[in-house]
This record gives sequence, C-alpha cells and structure tokens, in this order.
Amino acid sequence: MKEKLNFEISRVTLKQLRVFAAAIRAGTYSGAAKSLNVTPPAISQQMRLLEDIAGLALAEKTETGLQPTDAGRILLDTVHRCEAVLAESEAALGVLKGVDGGKITVGVVSTAKYFAPRVLASFAREHPGVELRLLVGNRGETIQAMQDYEADFAVMGRPPDQFEVAQDVIGDHPHVIVAPPDHPLAGQANIAIADLSDETFLLREDGSGTRMLMRRLFAKVGLNPNIGMEIGSNETIKQAVMAGLGIALISAHTIAPESRDGRLVILDVVGLPVMRQWFVVRRNDREPMPASRALWDFLVQSGADFLPRL
Repeated sequence: MKEKLNFEISRVTLKQLRVFAAAIRAGTYSGAAKSLNVTPPAISQQMRLLEDIAGLALAEKTETGLQPTDAGRILLDTVHRCEAVLAESEAALGVLKGVDGGKITVGVVSTAKYFAPRVLASFAREHPGVELRLLVGNRGETIQAMQDYEADFAVMGRPPDQFEVAQDVIGDHPHVIVAPPDHPLAGQANIAIADLSDETFLLREDGSGTRMLMRRLFAKVGLNPNIGMEIGSNETIKQAVMAGLGIALISAHTIAPESRDGRLVILDVVGLPVMRQWFVVRRNDREPMPASRALWDFLVQSGADFLPRL
C-alpha cells in the first residue's frame, strides 16, 4: 500500500522541491550539491526540512544511490509538474513574440540523430528567435524525458504506451541487416532468416528500440539469435561489423554513407527491410505553444525530405 503525503503543500518551497529532485537525480547529496552549486550540508538541511514538513521519509539510500520512497515518488511527480507549468508559463509569455520567440526542448532517440539535427537547423534558419534544446538518448531515456515533462515532444519510432500521447508520422524508417563486404552471404539473393541462425549478432543496449525490433523479428520465426556483443551506440555497432565481429540489424538511415562507399553491405534477407515509421510525439496533456506547434508542423510536412537516402 502506498504511503500518503499528509502535509500542507503551501509550506513547501520551490527551492526544496528542486533540491529533492536534484538529490534523486544525482543519487547522492554531494552530487546534488555540485549540480546546484551549493554545499552538501545545504542539501542535507533542505531535505530534512522537507521531510519534517511531510512527516514521512522521502528518500532512502540503496546500493545504487538515493531512491524515492512511495511518498517521494508522489512528490517527485509534483516537482516535474511544477517545472513543466513554469516552462509553459515562460512559453506563454513568449506568445507575445509570436512563432519567432520561445524555447523548445526536443527529445530525439539516438537513431534519429542522423537526420533530426538537419531538420532542426533548417527550422532554426527560418525562426532564428526560437531557442532549441536537443535531448539525445535511447528509447527508454527519451520516453522518460517526456514523462518527466523535460521534453516538449520527441522524434522516435514506436510511440510510447506508458501515457496518452498525440502523434504524427514524419516518414518511413527501414531496418536492414548489415555485414562486412567480405561476408559469405554478401551478394547472395533471397536469404532466409533461418540461414542466419549461426551468425553472431551485435545488438544495442536494453531500452533501445532497435534491440526490441530484432527480438520481435526472430521470435516470429522461432529463432534465438546468437548474441556476440551488446553495444551502446549505432556508430560503434557499424565499426564492429566492419571489423568482422558480427552482423547487425540496424536502421538503414544510420548506414547510408557506409553502404554507398562499400564499407558495409545490406544482406538481401527475405522479409527485410522491416519498415517502421518515424513519429513526432508529445504528451496528450501538453498543449503546444506557437513555436512548438510551428516546429511540429515543420517536422510533419518537411521532415521526410531530410531522411538519409540509400
């Protein structure tokens, strides 16, 4: 059963809420102190005051650092909502400047970094008064940024199902299996997925959409791929494939240059490419300000023009 907060929220200051969020984010009082440019005793004092007001423990020490209690999680959600409201208020003031004012934070899954920055750069040239902030992470990190109200919206593959979202399609997103040019299967036609059962696959870390897609692809045919290495970035996966450490299922948009110059080959596997789509996604409870709406519309109308071509 979850704990219930039993205190007057009006007695809590924004400073205390931000201290609490920083402590949880950093995992230690010293880490929070560094991020807020104060001393650890100052963090400790604010945490004590906050817990005294709440009458409940809000955080507990674990092997991985400070973690919120049930009561702490309720308060942490309050912090995120407060910060989101303040950001929206700032953006609302920017409405007076029209589309060419305000600030937009865009979450981008790491695979989308091969085209999203060029889209944003094109938008920025048309709207130089808009301040853009880019958050790049894997699928899990990008969803968390939206869930915590850190990102106004995100560019990603499959939209999240953890909360209600608004979404629009940007364009097609093919996934292919790549190998080094001297691989025995390079140049062969109509390769069955079953013929890859002895191959060593390189895959992304937990939380990656590409990793989830590969698992689903092989589960459909009842195969359990031989995993050689878990790698945290598409760039490193490409280098590892070129070095002969294995093959990989990867977004075709990440390997366009290497495919063109022959450093990587796309295997002609039956049923591939797996065609997904790029989406622009936001929380359903976040109404976009004019600048955010303009960028959203720009991504939907022109984003496909920036997708890499094989």
